[in-house]
Amino acid sequence: MAEKLKGYKGKGLELLKKNDIKIWDIVKIKANEGDFKGIILPRNEYSAPGYVEIKLKNNYNIGINALNIIQIEKIGKKEAHYKIPEKQFPKNKKLLNIKLLGTGGTVASRLDYTTGAVIPSFSPGELFSSVPELADICNLETEIVFEILSENMKPEYWQKLAEKVEKVANLGKDGIIISHGTDTMSFTAAALSFMLKDLSIPVVLVGSQRSSDRPSSDAALNLINAAIVARSDLAEVVITMLGSSSHDYGLIHRGTLVRKMHSSFRNTFRTINDVPLGMVKNRKITMFKKKYQKRNKSKKTRALIKFEKKVALLYSYPGLDNEIIDFYIDKGYKGIVLAGTGLGHVNTTIYESVERAIQENMTIIMTTQTLHGFVGMDVYSTGRELQNIGVIPGKNLLPEVAFVKLSWVLGQTSNPQEIKEMLLKNIAGEFLEREIPIAFNYNIDNLLKNNKL
Repeated sequence: MAEKLKGYKGKGLELLKKNDIKIWDIVKIKANEGDFKGIILPRNEYSAPGYVEIKLKNNYNIGINALNIIQIEKIGKKEAHYKIPEKQFPKNKKLLNIKLLGTGGTVASRLDYTTGAVIPSFSPGELFSSVPELADICNLETEIVFEILSENMKPEYWQKLAEKVEKVANLGKDGIIISHGTDTMSFTAAALSFMLKDLSIPVVLVGSQRSSDRPSSDAALNLINAAIVARSDLAEVVITMLGSSSHDYGLIHRGTLVRKMHSSFRNTFRTINDVPLGMVKNRKITMFKKKYQKRNKSKKTRALIKFEKKVALLYSYPGLDNEIIDFYIDKGYKGIVLAGTGLGHVNTTIYESVERAIQENMTIIMTTQTLHGFVGMDVYSTGRELQNIGVIPGKNLLPEVAFVKLSWVLGQTSNPQEIKEMLLKNIAGEFLEREIPIAFNYNIDNLLKNNKL
């Protein structure tokens, strides 16, 4: 019985056993919350105990606390099979050859109800069955580089991914798509932007907020838009995701200026302090920016993959004290990114430890936690004092981009002067001359009317 009620514990398991109900049974439930009808689903082994989980007719899953269930009755059985049928992905000599590298995430996945986990549906045949439109856009090959949760991303994976991109680009592929979980996708986009030199083809990171088994999924359209961008004339690392909740267009974001701005909205990604590079609508690209690196397959892509792991990202907050900075100094950290308040401010009581850190050859760069706007450390005396101590103003760098850049720069050199020069050099479009006034709340219709930015 235990195997037939996989994942169930506590009161939920007791209730199902008592009523001789198994996984895949169709049941009617009368509960304090109302009446429900659906299929008993297996549960993930890490799920909270005491719940009964069913799939409703509308394809949504709900969990009902067993203590709230008044009556449960079996009325049938319907075992689910979620293996996606594979069809041969067609080849067309007139289309460009695109490589899809998988790292995990929701975009190229489905929900496996046998384990309760989201698993990749990743072969070309599975993708063709799921998103047949891809065959009209490109010749697609796929490879799973690793399968991880987005929150488990780390520099070692960035390095492996960059080496894979270098190899694929130099073998003559016309574009690369990287499927990635959305939570840390902007970190990876920034890391690849700094690591990949003389990039010859587009590298497009794509994800989805909702898996492909859900009616409201953004996975298919995001993949289609990513394939369109991967065959374009770009030669940069970009993120392509939905630009509106109505699924009518996608946006192309430069990898060093983009951030996930909502935990669940499908149009969650935003270019910060600027407008997006462009948009994809009805399989056509409209560029909003005229200056970008263009495809040049005569270039030989190089991956400079060294990273310094001992770098911290520290947000300023009321009560931040010297102990925190001293901890990183004593642990041998090489750099700290400060996400200061406003124009780049931190509690003046930590100046002593900041100065100690810099005297002990730690690099400290200041960003602003407001995200929009620039650090302005010449405006107030406190900012000028921090500069005199040796804190480097980070201009418009997003805190996470500064974290990635500092980690990468410290991997390239230990010379203090070279570190500062590299940090202040515009390497991958991360620095802007100014904030575009409409960037804080841009309107796509206005961008389309005036796309000479």
